[in-house]
Amino acid sequence: MSKRTDTGNGLTYPFETPPDEGRVLEVADGVFWVRMPLPFELNHINTYLLRDDAGWTVVDTGTRGTGIQGLWDRIFENELGGEPIKRVISTHLHPDHTGLAGWITRRFQAELWMTRSEFYLLKMLSVDGPRDVPEDAITFYETVGFSPDHIDGYRLRFGSFGSMIAGLPAGYRRLRDGDQIPIGGRLWEVVVGRGHSPEHACLYCAELGVILSGDQVLPRITPNVSVTPTEPFADPLGEFLDSCETIPGRVASDVLTLPAHNLPFRGVHERIQAIADHHHDALSRLHRECGAPKTALEVFPVLFSREIDDRQFFMAAGESLAHLNYLLARGHLHREIGPDGIARYEQGEIALEASTREGAPLAVGPN
Repeated sequence: MSKRTDTGNGLTYPFETPPDEGRVLEVADGVFWVRMPLPFELNHINTYLLRDDAGWTVVDTGTRGTGIQGLWDRIFENELGGEPIKRVISTHLHPDHTGLAGWITRRFQAELWMTRSEFYLLKMLSVDGPRDVPEDAITFYETVGFSPDHIDGYRLRFGSFGSMIAGLPAGYRRLRDGDQIPIGGRLWEVVVGRGHSPEHACLYCAELGVILSGDQVLPRITPNVSVTPTEPFADPLGEFLDSCETIPGRVASDVLTLPAHNLPFRGVHERIQAIADHHHDALSRLHRECGAPKTALEVFPVLFSREIDDRQFFMAAGESLAHLNYLLARGHLHREIGPDGIARYEQGEIALEASTREGAPLAVGPN
């Protein structure tokens, strides 16, 4: 084990090298880090194994696919001392966290544990097929300003969510904010965060000084906070910033944070504050930019630190809408649909207090 301090953000990384594929690395007593590949630009997910009484708890799984299943097979056969998986906990609904949950639970006759909002939204999205593209979703993206090519891209990718999910169990065990889950003789508290997903479950063990933060807190990239056709006027950024206010009050500042992406780190309070500041800075820039009417796509340059290509386009559009909806909901912007059918945003009657600092533009975060 080695330690490295990132002078750019003040975080300390106790482990510089992830475990090899198909292997585990113990990072705290009874807590093991697993690194799985992903078929995305963000090419990995960290999953975790918690030693339980006569068995193991898996936290997050990776996406459906024979390659990742083969890596899990290797771990099940070689790394667990012959003991079974007793439960699978998915922090939230996204396929890199749930894709193999059904496969593992069936293999071991184990239970799937999730929060209610995440489980039912997962069930809903996982059954959409390529032919199920809703016309009101097309209208939604046309109003955003998507070109015909981007609309075609949306049609082509629709239904891909379910293709990354192995068959889910009919039922689940519900996690609630504040629940205390006994695992391996220790209590793990459910700490719910919102914004990246509706009811994201972090797991905090005060005795060990460890939090499994999923995608709610990441050390090097900002979690994706998006608006989609499912809830066009949602305010996920408001929910995310509320979570940035509440989570530090429930978690010690010196915990070892085990995120779903990048490396484990220490400095969770500092990182949460930095992410919140990052978004407030983006909101200030966005508000200034909307001194004249702008579409959600025209504000990309003031929000993002790199040019957006087709790989990031849909996530960037969702993030742009999340920031616009935040300002819209608080009266800082107003929205009008032009003769071309595209929504434009302009400064509203309620002024936005200037940000206390100017930060770098957003990096497009993980799905």
